[in-house]
Amino acid sequence: MRLTKETASIGIIGMGDMGKMYTQRLSAAGWRINACDKPENYEDLQQEFNSLQGVTIFPNGHLVSRISDYIIYSVEAAVIDRVVAEYGPSTKVGAIVGGQTSCKAPELAAFDKHLPEDVEIISCHSLHGPKVNPNGQPLVLIQHRASDESLKFVETVLSSFGSKYVYLTGQMHDHITADTQAVTHAAFLSMGTAWHANKQFPWEIGRWVGGIENVKINITLRIYSNKWHVYAGLAILNPAAKEQISQYAKSVTELYKLMIGGHREELKRRVQAAGASVFKAGTEGQDLLLKDEVLDRFSLSNRPPEKSPPNSHLSLLAIVDCWSKLGIVPYNHMICSTPLFRLWLGVTEYLYRNPELLNEAIDTAIDDNTFRSDDLEFTFAARAWSDCVSFGDFESYRDRFERIQQYFAPRFPEAAKLGNEMMKTILEKTATEKS
Repeated sequence: MRLTKETASIGIIGMGDMGKMYTQRLSAAGWRINACDKPENYEDLQQEFNSLQGVTIFPNGHLVSRISDYIIYSVEAAVIDRVVAEYGPSTKVGAIVGGQTSCKAPELAAFDKHLPEDVEIISCHSLHGPKVNPNGQPLVLIQHRASDESLKFVETVLSSFGSKYVYLTGQMHDHITADTQAVTHAAFLSMGTAWHANKQFPWEIGRWVGGIENVKINITLRIYSNKWHVYAGLAILNPAAKEQISQYAKSVTELYKLMIGGHREELKRRVQAAGASVFKAGTEGQDLLLKDEVLDRFSLSNRPPEKSPPNSHLSLLAIVDCWSKLGIVPYNHMICSTPLFRLWLGVTEYLYRNPELLNEAIDTAIDDNTFRSDDLEFTFAARAWSDCVSFGDFESYRDRFERIQQYFAPRFPEAAKLGNEMMKTILEKTATEKS
């Protein structure tokens, strides 16, 4: 029987932020939704979705799996094997199953191991957070074990998002998401850790003003306002991500040693060589340059606008050094990039394509002690996050993340509003410039 809105129902196992977003958008598009989360959340979810037409909340995944034609596991990558092992055997004969974890290796392995042979597998991954409008954003589809007809059905189901489909294998997905997310997340996590260690709220300090600094502050708070497992799964379970986070910590450390040692020429050579490797001649057409005047209005500070004081920009210098050492060309994966990555690449590119600003950062790193203690804490933080990831320690990752999250929590509502406006403006701007 051909699956249509009239004959098919969609199952969502896991009602975290992304599971809820999928449920709301798919039900609004007219699909019947069967959803569940942990048994202890059953009554709360029933109440929350009581008024949403076409949505039925069930006590567990067995009841969802046995009646749904397309089932999406929206759970943490760290627990995907356990959850699929429990509910997979109840999957309806001939159903399509997928997941939307950020790391596909453990997800697909769990499906291969625990799902019946008569079940098809098509995974997906929306490359943005639950609060970002999915329209125009990349949505990865992985036709792991399925017919072309089933793929077309999944495309039809998800078409209401208005996203751009990107077709990959699971292995390609993990490599690209590592390239576009792992180091970006490590940089912002380390920034928040350094500010926390120094007991600083950067928007209250005159050293962090101006466009680039607004990006650092807003995106750091945006990351820490999310759930820890969103980043832990990608970092710890993706081998490519582990390598990149390790290299980022190494780049931060080596650049900082050159700074405090006063090795101006060696630092300059290394920074310029990395820039030449990443921002190759001929890539100007893919330009994402973000001018300070575009970003200046997105500040959490109540202080009047003023010229940004010189900054060593260690976090930016290290990210380009890391990309260079690993042979990563960030423009190669723009079709599969997250909004955070595009924004971070934009400000990084802005620094490197502005020789005067880049030289100022190098001179500041050598001659000015203003940011020296901040850069020291940032170096400690980058190494600590790398160790946490290399040890595969989810509990340590969670503890570090949530301690810093609690420190910044009072400013999350304001930061989220400002961050959403900033993201919308920048994405519109880069889309306009690329068209």
